[in-house]
Amino acid sequence: MAFGGFDQRGSSQPMADINTTPLVDVMLVLLVIFIITAPLLTHSIKLDLPNAQAPATPAKPETITLSIDAAGGLYWGEEKIADDQMLAERLAGAAVRKPQPELHLRADRETRYQRIAEVMSSAQRAGLAKIGFVTDPAPSRTDTR
Repeated sequence: MAFGGFDQRGSSQPMADINTTPLVDVMLVLLVIFIITAPLLTHSIKLDLPNAQAPATPAKPETITLSIDAAGGLYWGEEKIADDQMLAERLAGAAVRKPQPELHLRADRETRYQRIAEVMSSAQRAGLAKIGFVTDPAPSRTDTR
């Protein structure tokens, strides 16, 4: 198959041009299709829907923040908890509330895992089902601290 170049002075070779006729044909067909279907997309059907009463959404449960410092000391919110017996009493009191509060557990980086496991075990024995860990987000790579 021979293709012609850009210099056509003495050559009898055909020129290799891009034929845009099929492209224009396809675009016109698509235009006609969109012109026909566009009014169908805006057509709506009149419906007489029934009314229904939805139950009220439950209130967002209260959160309890339990913090553990590096030495293993416990804090219920801002209040220091003296011993594990006092912690168990407070957790049992929180577990019977409706709706049951969420326990947010915050621990210092240097806290021993054993202490965290003991607190989680106490919360589970008390009947608390929702326990979450609170962490600080990692600094982004663009921070230069």
